[in-house]
Amino acid sequence: MSTFSAPKGTYDLIPPDSAAFLAVREAIAAPLRRAGYGYVETPGFEQVELFSRGVGESTDIVTKEMYTLTTKGGDELALRPEGTASVLRAALQANLHKQGNLPVKLWYSGSYYRYERPQAGRYRHFSQVGAEALGTEDPALDAELIILAVDAYQSLGLRNFRLLLNSLGDKECRPVYRAALQEFLRGLDLDEETRRRIDINPLRVLDDKREAVQKQLVGAPMMRDHLCEACRAYHDQVRELLTEAGVLFEDDPKLVRGLDYYTRTTFEFVHDGLGSQSAVGGGGRYDGLSEMIGGPALPSVGWALGVDRTVLALRAEGVELELPAPTQVFAVPLGEQARRALFAVVTELRREGVAADFAFGGKGLKNAMKSANRSGARYAIVAGERDLDEGHVQLKDLESGEQTPVPLTAVAATLRERLG
Repeated sequence: MSTFSAPKGTYDLIPPDSAAFLAVREAIAAPLRRAGYGYVETPGFEQVELFSRGVGESTDIVTKEMYTLTTKGGDELALRPEGTASVLRAALQANLHKQGNLPVKLWYSGSYYRYERPQAGRYRHFSQVGAEALGTEDPALDAELIILAVDAYQSLGLRNFRLLLNSLGDKECRPVYRAALQEFLRGLDLDEETRRRIDINPLRVLDDKREAVQKQLVGAPMMRDHLCEACRAYHDQVRELLTEAGVLFEDDPKLVRGLDYYTRTTFEFVHDGLGSQSAVGGGGRYDGLSEMIGGPALPSVGWALGVDRTVLALRAEGVELELPAPTQVFAVPLGEQARRALFAVVTELRREGVAADFAFGGKGLKNAMKSANRSGARYAIVAGERDLDEGHVQLKDLESGEQTPVPLTAVAATLRERLG
C-alpha cells in the first residue's frame, strides 16, 4: 500500500468513474462550441490581487478560502478559486476585445481550489466548465448563456434541476437599495463578523445560509423593489426570452451568489437531490469587473457549471450515461507468431478508429479470455499458429459466444462492418 494518499478534501479521478466526468465535460462544452465559443485555458495560479479586486475582499472566497503562496521572488500568488477573473484577465492581456468582433465568446474547463470544510459535493479541489461572453450588453446574450446551460443539462438526461433568477441592478439603482438594506440589517441581532459585512457588502448577508440569520431576514427590502426602469426592462427581456425558449425558471429575490462582481442578471441552477450543497452551477452579468481589474469598460456575462456536482446530480436521479465502450475488440494471441500478427491487426484497427486492446504479457488462453471479458469488448480475435498457417483467425462474439473463422487479411474490414 502506498505511503501517500490524496490530500484532505480532494479526490482522484480513475476509471471507470472518470468516464462519466469526461462525458459531462463534453456535454457541457458541446452547445458552447455550436454557439461560437472558443476554448481558453489560463494558469492554475494568478496574482492574489486579481481575485481580491474582482471576486471581492468581503467574500468568503477571498477572506477564508483562497490558497495563497509567496514565490521565491516575492510574488504573492493564489491558486485560482474561480474562472471568470482569470479568463477576463487573459482576454484583456491578449487584446481580444480590440479585434472588432464583440462579444468575445470563450469557454474553459479546469480545476479550481478553495479551502473549505470537505463534505459531499464540496471539495477543496473541484472541476468546472465555464463560459464567458465579453464586451456586449444585451439581454439576448444573458438568455443565450442560460439556454446553453439548460440544453447541456438536458442532453445528459438531467431533469430535476431548477433555475433560480434574479436581478442585482446596476450602479444607478443599487446604491439606493444598498442604503435601505443596510438600515434594515443594522436593526437585527447579528454576530460581529456579519455586522462587518453590512458596511462592506450588505447583499452578502442575504446569502447567509444559517437558519438563525434567514429567520431575521423576513421582511428585508428586496432589490426587485428598487430596480431602476432600465434594469427592470432589461430583466423583463431576459425573462421573456427564456419563456419563449421554453426554459422554466423561478424568481428568487434573495439570490446574490457568492461573488461581488455581479450586476443585473444573476442565476443559479440547483438540484434538490444533493442536500445542503444543492447548487450545481450558476453565473450572471458582471458589467464592472473589467474596470475593477484595470481594464476598459467591458460589459460581460458568464457562468460556471460544476462537473463534480453534475455527476452527483445524475447519480441522485439514477441517470446512466451512454458511454462509449473503452474497448470494442480484444486480441488474444497464442504463440509468438500470433502475437506479432495480432499486434499488427490491433494497430490497424486503432488507426481506423476502432477501440482495440491486446493480451499483453504472454497470458494463456484462459486468463487472456478473462481479460477480454473484463475489458467490455464485444469481440475477441483469437489466433494460434495453426490458425495463421491456414490464413485465418477466430472471431468470437463475446455476447453470444458464437465463434467463426475469418481470413487474416479481412479481419479489420469484417470488424468495421460488424461494429457499424
